[in-house]
Amino acid sequence: MSEKVAERKSWVIDVRPLRVTAYRRMWVGNGLSFFGFQFTAVAVPVEMYAITHSSAWVGLLGIAGLIPLLIFGLWGGAAADVVDRRKLLLASSLLAWIATVGLLAQALFAVNSAWLLLALTAVQSAGFAISSPTRQAIIPRIVPTGLVPAANTLSYTTTTAGGVLGPLAAGLIFAVSGTGAGVTTAYLVDAMLFTISFWATWRLPPIPPIEHEPGEQRPTAGLKGIAVGLKFLVTQPVLLLSFAVDIVAMVFAMPRALFPEVAVDRFGGDWAVGWLFSAIAIGSVVGGLTSGWIGRIKRQGVALVLAVVAWGVAIGLSGLAHSLWLMVLLLAVGGAADLVSAVYRQSILQVYAPDRLRGRLQGVFTVVVAGGPRLGDLRAGATADLTSPAVSWAGGGFAAAGLAVVLAAAFPALLRYRPPAVQAAGTDDDANR
Repeated sequence: MSEKVAERKSWVIDVRPLRVTAYRRMWVGNGLSFFGFQFTAVAVPVEMYAITHSSAWVGLLGIAGLIPLLIFGLWGGAAADVVDRRKLLLASSLLAWIATVGLLAQALFAVNSAWLLLALTAVQSAGFAISSPTRQAIIPRIVPTGLVPAANTLSYTTTTAGGVLGPLAAGLIFAVSGTGAGVTTAYLVDAMLFTISFWATWRLPPIPPIEHEPGEQRPTAGLKGIAVGLKFLVTQPVLLLSFAVDIVAMVFAMPRALFPEVAVDRFGGDWAVGWLFSAIAIGSVVGGLTSGWIGRIKRQGVALVLAVVAWGVAIGLSGLAHSLWLMVLLLAVGGAADLVSAVYRQSILQVYAPDRLRGRLQGVFTVVVAGGPRLGDLRAGATADLTSPAVSWAGGGFAAAGLAVVLAAAFPALLRYRPPAVQAAGTDDDANR
């Protein structure tokens, strides 16, 4: 009986990183603030479509977010290797919060400007571009190396849980209040919950940069420091390929720019849009809660490629569905696959990169992971305007699956990757590690 219990528990999410106080605080703060952010993530494209009645304009939100990511993601990662990561995280979170307040203000005064929405999206993206690599570079400093995959799984599962509840709650608000009042309420919720992230970050211990090796050049946050990180990256085919398959998955198979139009045309409106925006996250949460096996996989490169292929196929099939619940189910399957690929991508990078370069490489990672979906928004919206939402959605998903297979076969370094042997011990309440 005990063996059956142990086997069942081996599939349950690993919660050992929560014994580390610093990680636990950051986990709580990030989870709640991400829940609030989901209201804005739904409200901005809904408001843009209400103003312009064009999926192409909704797709332009992706470009507005991408340009600051390219600039500030790389700079923020380099800065995270030079200054105290806690202080940098506080400053960048403040910038993103100011943009959220700006969105609330323009909704309250009914400005109805597509260009202002693009500008505020860009400012919010700049704050995220700096905070994201900083936050991810903190994790290997506060949890033992053997628990890095478990910590990443917990983080992804919690944020995607917010990605389930947030869009559903936003959809309910739109259904009850209508688009105008619903958008204003969504921005207000996000602005209020964002304060949780400040509290969590404020309670972190100082995380200064590690001293550079003797004879090694002191790192900088300028172009020279960024170049050092990029120089290391181009010599690591495993990291390059992990980035490449993610770009393929997100650029070709991210259909979210089409959600407002499909919700109206196929399913009749506001309630459906909440389900579409939350469906991928639903699958990620289910995948996370049954993820105890993730840390035991040795062929992580193979698992990453298979997860990307599964994502593309599931998204492709969902684009052909004309039943809301079938579409939600298929998007959820894609979300479960996406969680697996996200955990392995992040864990490979965090284990592979030395701490002195970790911030810079996380900056590149942020540009890829967050920039890919924004390019995907542009591709999906533009392709839908030229063809149809079904062609843009389904065709992109199947194309992503095929291209991932081609990349993995042509450059097999990722398929051969196995993580180094590490110990998973050290789960004491070690807040200042």
